Amino acid sequence: MSNRTHESYGQKKLTFVDRLGVWLSQRAIKRHLPNRSDLEVLELGCGFRAAQLLALAPRLRRGVGVDFQLAPDLATLDKCSFYEGAIEETLPKLTSQSFDAVLLISVLEHLHDPLLVIKSVRALLKPSGALLINVPTWLGKSFLEFSAFRLGLSPKVEIDDHKMYYDKRDLWPLLLRAGFKPSLIKLRYHKFGLNLFAVARRENV
Repeated sequence: MSNRTHESYGQKKLTFVDRLGVWLSQRAIKRHLPNRSDLEVLELGCGFRAAQLLALAPRLRRGVGVDFQLAPDLATLDKCSFYEGAIEETLPKLTSQSFDAVLLISVLEHLHDPLLVIKSVRALLKPSGALLINVPTWLGKSFLEFSAFRLGLSPKVEIDDHKMYYDKRDLWPLLLRAGFKPSLIKLRYHKFGLNLFAVARRENV
């Protein structure tokens, strides 16, 4: 479980660097989701304002977000529901639900047991459903730490909470151990190699 028990991403004002990162992640997410208006999407670590889910609103039939703290006005959204709390504690409440996509965007690096979470997420996916992951790479580690600790352009509390960085050789075996098949996993570097984006689909059974 993450130590950030009292603060969600975006609860404080985002810097230009962070806003750019969110925008680039949104582009990657939209590229890998079907262009339909009936998607059921779960975002774990959705952030205080659930920016990714809101950006997907035209494509959603139902959205579910999870984070430590959430903006009160999110409760008024028609197509979305939210859970406040740690991801590991919330996942058991979602066992009866199934999703076209689950988002773990800049979240995996904060988890003590990422394999447990990925296994649980796979069980929540519909056949052919996709898990979308964005994580910082080892190359990105130096840039993120310099930005946060020296320049103040990224939240220091976020970077101090990082427990792991991921290159393809780190994330690929983790997805395999969680039950995803190699033929249904795609990995690519983006954000100038500072991040790794993964799409892992559940087999169509």
